[in-house]
Amino acid sequence: MALPSSHCVLALAFTVAVAAAAALPPSTLASNTAPINCAQVTSSVAPCIPYLTNPGVALLTPGCCNGIRALDAAAQSTADRQNVCQCLKSAVESLPGINYDLASQLPSRCGINAAYTISPTTDCDSVK
Repeated sequence: MALPSSHCVLALAFTVAVAAAAALPPSTLASNTAPINCAQVTSSVAPCIPYLTNPGVALLTPGCCNGIRALDAAAQSTADRQNVCQCLKSAVESLPGINYDLASQLPSRCGINAAYTISPTTDCDSVK
């Protein structure tokens, strides 16, 4: 029996992370007392995946923009913004077929001015 390709393994790992994050209570992301973690980030951007992997087929949905806006609102400190940036960077690097141009435009298309660009080349340590 053939082993699954690395793309399938990465997609499966991301799906598991999103499923685990979906089990978090909705108030978890909005909490200002705990740092934002990557499970929360992946859960928030999960509705964006069809749009980012199937340009021209999938549309930018309200669920995607709501997740992007929630991340922006929750990332109040420099450390939070750097952490969200790093989580998003890791997510786009791990998913096969991501359209990086669409990913970089996602915040502005959702009506926010993010402190970083969603891209595998973003230097998240420089985010303020």
